[in-house]
Amino acid sequence: MCSLFPFLGFTSLLNLGVGVALRLNQPLLQGWNQLLGPLQLLLILPYVRAGERLWGAPAGAFSVDAMLEAFAGASWGEFFARFGWAGVHAFTAWLVTAPLLMAALYLPLVPVFTRTAGRLRRASALPVGA
Repeated sequence: MCSLFPFLGFTSLLNLGVGVALRLNQPLLQGWNQLLGPLQLLLILPYVRAGERLWGAPAGAFSVDAMLEAFAGASWGEFFARFGWAGVHAFTAWLVTAPLLMAALYLPLVPVFTRTAGRLRRASALPVGA
């Protein structure tokens, strides 16, 4: 779920930190991170809107295009003044939904990974040439 973090440019670092802490395969993590990049962009607006609802804030005039344009052209101060609350809203929604999405992916995949690991163990235990 780190690859769906609603802030551009942070997912690689977040995946790196989580991967090191959990001793996960970094090339695989970063590959998935790149594959999920378009989905991350698509989810920014829904995260902002969901966060607005969670905070009870009125729907702002937020758009990903305006954010990307301001990110490229504005100073940091101007950018945060304009999009700071949208970031807080998006982060809040991500924080609430990430564990739910993780459980929705993890729970059905445990049996698949367990079966695959068993098959790999049995295959590696066979003598060469068998």
